[in-house]
Amino acid sequence: MKIKSYKELVVWQKAILLVEAVYKLTNDFPKEEMYGLTSQIRRAVVSIPSNIAEGYGRKSENDYKRFYKISYGSALELDTQILIAKNLGYSESKKYTPAELLLEEICKMLNVMSRRTV
Repeated sequence: MKIKSYKELVVWQKAILLVEAVYKLTNDFPKEEMYGLTSQIRRAVVSIPSNIAEGYGRKSENDYKRFYKISYGSALELDTQILIAKNLGYSESKKYTPAELLLEEICKMLNVMSRRTV
């Protein structure tokens, strides 16, 4: 079955859920981080579904793969930033778990998708 929109991609749908989870998580961060780590984390998480959508829109196999790789890079960037925030105690440790689990799943999906044809 051929998909008609990037919105049908499960990885994109999960990435949107991740955006929501991360925005909720970062609401707890110190206000002095609004233009620092909070901003970086939010940009990285938004980049994930955005690049999935852009890659889909390019309609070429090489572009699909390239943009999935870019999304994967943003996911790894986000993973690092979440670890930093967690280590700095910006929120309760348990509040990170939903975002971390979703991010892990998305990374696995993007890693596979960047190696195969859509």
